Parts: sequence; C-alpha cells; structure tokens
Amino acid sequence: MKSKKTKTFGRLVKTMFSFYPKMLPITLFLILFSALVSSIPSLFMQRVIAVIEEHTALGNWGEAAAKILPMVAILASFYVLSLVSNALYNQMMAIITQGTLKRMREKMFNRMQILPVKYFDANNHGDIMSYYTNDIDTLRQMISQSIPQIIISLTTVITVFCIMIYFSLWLAIIVVVGTFLMTFVIKKVGGGSAKHFFRQQTAIGKVEGFAEEMMNGQKVVKVFCHEKESCADFDRINDELFCEAERANKYANTLGPILNNIGNVLYVVVAFVGGMLFAFNVPNLSIVGFSAMQISVFVPFLNMTKQFAGNINQVSHQINSVVMGMAGTERIFSLLDEEPEQDNGYVTLVNAKEENGELTESDERTGMWAWKHPHSDGSVTYTRLAGDVRMFDVDFGYTPEKTVLHNLSLYAKPGQKVAFVGATGAGKTTVTNLINRFYDIADGKIRYDGININKIKKSALRRSLGVVLQDTNLFTGTVMDNIRYGRLDASDEECIRAAELSGADDFISRLPDGYSTMLTENGANLSQGQRQLLSIARVAVADPPVMILDEATSSIDTRTEAIVARGMDALMKGRTVFVIAHRLSTVRNSDVIIVLEKGRIIERGSHEELIEKQGQYYRLYTGAFELE
Repeated sequence: MKSKKTKTFGRLVKTMFSFYPKMLPITLFLILFSALVSSIPSLFMQRVIAVIEEHTALGNWGEAAAKILPMVAILASFYVLSLVSNALYNQMMAIITQGTLKRMREKMFNRMQILPVKYFDANNHGDIMSYYTNDIDTLRQMISQSIPQIIISLTTVITVFCIMIYFSLWLAIIVVVGTFLMTFVIKKVGGGSAKHFFRQQTAIGKVEGFAEEMMNGQKVVKVFCHEKESCADFDRINDELFCEAERANKYANTLGPILNNIGNVLYVVVAFVGGMLFAFNVPNLSIVGFSAMQISVFVPFLNMTKQFAGNINQVSHQINSVVMGMAGTERIFSLLDEEPEQDNGYVTLVNAKEENGELTESDERTGMWAWKHPHSDGSVTYTRLAGDVRMFDVDFGYTPEKTVLHNLSLYAKPGQKVAFVGATGAGKTTVTNLINRFYDIADGKIRYDGININKIKKSALRRSLGVVLQDTNLFTGTVMDNIRYGRLDASDEECIRAAELSGADDFISRLPDGYSTMLTENGANLSQGQRQLLSIARVAVADPPVMILDEATSSIDTRTEAIVARGMDALMKGRTVFVIAHRLSTVRNSDVIIVLEKGRIIERGSHEELIEKQGQYYRLYTGAFELE
C-alpha cells in the first residue's frame, strides 16, 4: 500500500500536469538534457588523457592536438546547448511554479467558498490563512528549487554511475557500498524529520491564528489589562513551534555533514584502491573485459567519485525543502478534500411576470419573483414568492450529542413580523440559521411558500432572504461598493435610494468623498452605528421578500435607533420579517412574538396577548431588565 506522502506527491504531479500538459514535459526534458551534459566531461577527459598517453611516448604532439581539438569543440558545443537548456528551463519553471501556485490558491479559495459554515466555526481563521501563506510558500520552494535540483542530481548520479561501470567494475562496487551507506543515512535521518516538519507547519498555523485573534481583539486585551497574559499565551504557542522546528531541523542539519564525510571517505577509498590497482598492475574489470588500470581511467574515475558523492549530498540538502513542501502540500490537499456544502435542491428562483392569471418566466427584472419547480414528468410549475415560512416539529443540534431545538413548530405568513425573544442560548439565532440553511435540521420539515426548503437550491433560497447581523462585515472598497454588495447589478441611483431608506444617506453625505469614500479594515473609519446602517442599506438594495434581523439595532445608540427604526419600518413593509432582539421595545409592534427557552417555544402571541397572559414575557417586560 502506498504511503500517504507518496500519494500526496503523486497527486501533486498529476495536478501540475493537468495545469501544464505540454510545457511541463518540455521542461523536464530540458532539465534531463542539462543533467546529462554535466555528466559527460569524464568521458572526454578519459579520451583526452588516453590520446596524450598514446602520443607522448612517440612525441607526436601535433597529431595529439589534432585529435584533441575536435573533442574540445564537441564538448564546447554540448556546454553551449546545456547553457541554452538551463536558461530555457529556468524561465519555464518560473512560469510553471507561479502558475501552479496561482491555480492552487484559486482552487483553495473556490473550495473555501462552498464549505459549510460549520467548517469555519470549527477551524481557527488564522490557521486557514496559513494555507495561503506558509503552506503555499513551502510548495513554491519545493517546485521551483528542490524538485528540479533533485531531478538534475539523480540523473547525474545515474549517468555517472553507468560510466563508472563502463570504466571499472572493481571501483564501481566500492561506490555502490558507499551509496547504500548514504541512502541508509538519508532514510534514517531524513525520514525522522518528516513528521516534525508536518507538525511545524501545523504549529505555524496556530501561531498565526493566535496573532490574528489578538489583533482583532486588541481593544479587549487593553481594556482588561491582559497584555502580560496574552504574551504568556503567545510564548507558550511559540515555544511549541520552536520545539517542533528545532527537532525537524536538528535531523535535517545533521544530514549534510554526515554525507559530506561519507563522500570524502569514499573518495579516499577509491583513490587508494585505484592506486593499488595501478601500482601493482592488477587487471581492471570493465564492460569491455580485463585490462590493466590506466591513468586515463583512474583520474576521470576520481573526478566522477567526487561528482557522484556531491550530487547525492545535493539531494540530501533538498530533503528539508521537500519534506516541508510535502507537509504544506498535504495541508493544502486536506483543505481541497473538505466536504463541500451539500445542495441537492432543484427548485430555482426566477424573474416572473403574470399573463392571463398565469405566472411565466421573464428574462428581465420585473420586481416579481417565482419559484421554478421542475417535476419528474418533465412539467414545470411556477409558485409566486410570497414569503410564507413554516416549521413543523423541527429538532436540531450543532453536534449529534446535544440537541438545541426541540420539536419546534412555527409559521410566518407573508408580510408578518415575527419576533423571537429569550435568554442568550435559547435558540433564537439558530432558528434563523435553519431558515437560510446554514445548517440542516435533524428532524422535522421547513416549508417556504409550501415548498420543502431541501428542494430549493441554496443559492436561490438565500437570494430571497435579506440578513442583517449584529456583527457587521464591510469589505475593502467604497461606500457605494459595500451597498451594492447586496445586488451587484444595482445602479448608483438604486444604492442611494437604499441608503436613504435605511437612514444611512445622512452620514454618508457628510463623509469626505461621500459614496466614493474608501473603507478599509471592516470600516474602521466609521462608528459601529454607521457600519450597521450600511449593512441595512445593503439588504435594502437587495429588496428581498423575507428579512432576518439578528440584533440589527443592538449596536446603535437610542438616537440612531430612532432613525433606523423609521427606515426599517419602510423597509419591512409588505415583507415577512424575523426579528431577534434583546430590547423588548423593538418587538412591541410585531405581529407575533415567540418566547424561547432552552430550544423550546414556551409562549407565542402579540405583545398585548402575552402581557395579558402574565407569563414569562410579561415578567421580562415589566421587570425593567433586558433579556441579556
């Protein structure tokens, strides 16, 4: 059975060939050609020494020169070709390396976009970022430097060894023994470092994740005077990285000197044995048979021994980069192998128009939406998007061991405003997460306009929902870009109307560049309330029939809340709205208020009805304290 690293390397090679099916084979050919040319000088040296030996005794220097010069010309031609091939393959390797990294980053990012929300809940964001930085960089070094150098070195070793066998089997046997010893050392020492290099890459991800977390929470750290504790926590994580890196590099840095010394000893042994064969005129066994050891064989063989040992040592130097690169590649492929968010829906959302009392699909934006529902018999029905959301006996848990919602049933008729109240952890946000299918229910049913939401494609389902969260997320770009994020084909005029509707236009017009003001670092140059107003404007421009407001006004002061409330009332008119709020004053005008406790509905009704019942809602409302 193949090892995991062998499979990873094989997969990397296949991936690179899929990216560059023509360029990569040409590059490999040029690398091999360059390596072969670097191996053949020994043959020319043997021929030159043999010619000199033959003609020196006779004093025919002119004839010797006439034979040597053509060989020198041929060797020079080979070197010129080697120079050209070197230049070409280096240029092509730059294209292949950077192109591979570009496409791998694209594959990772594309995969990340289709991963379920629970993946990001379970994995540190800094560790995920490490895939794009450290792991990609180790892959770059392996592709651009280590693999070409290993191919050159191994090709040179094989070629030189074949020439050695041709020259002298006795001396070649000595080199074989030295090779086995070197291979044993590489396997033992290099193999021992592999697991530590993988742990090192994982530890780097933890360090980066912690640093990112501290940067995001720097205000909290300072408010609670937690600087020393943060430093101590970082030191602990950094020490773990140090230990893994130290172990990995301790193995790797030991390998080079050991192989250097083995190579030197091998050179001495070959020199001694070859000298003895020459001095005592011992017959030399070669491919062509027995003959006396000659200087023309002995001298090139010594050079080849040095070249042979040097290239094996060169391979060992690249082991660090290869092992680190394979650790990074393994992590990259682990991200690419993450299970994507499953979507078996087939009902889509389309622009619709009504003709003679029937809904039909339209290619143009009409302001009317319909669910396009294909059936097994080939027929298609269209259901107008009204915003009727119903839950039946829903059970759900983020993990199988712990159920969060128990037998929950509720309904929201088109145009109704439904509010969820309850203590933190009661399951309010979980309900809305199930409506947009960030998570799938364990049991029960959820229907949207009478259609099981499992049949609706997630992209279509989410396009019909507008969500305003407590934590706002703004992106690098202009104010206009951030509003248009709600609907990319919206015109500037539509974005401005959305800002006016949400109450954001007032502060935007007072910004230095108005709607062209650049936002960075999640809108750090805006107040929390202003960021929230922009997120509401973003939903407004999307014009969804159903809205989810999850603590949408919790970060806004009372004055700003009054401004937002007017905009929100206009925005919510005619839409189905789910509201989650801790401020009970924001849910008084809801059509239905649902009180949740430990994942169960304990009360439901209008504000007046619940006050009249004098139950949990009444106690909360009259107790002059918030649900927090």
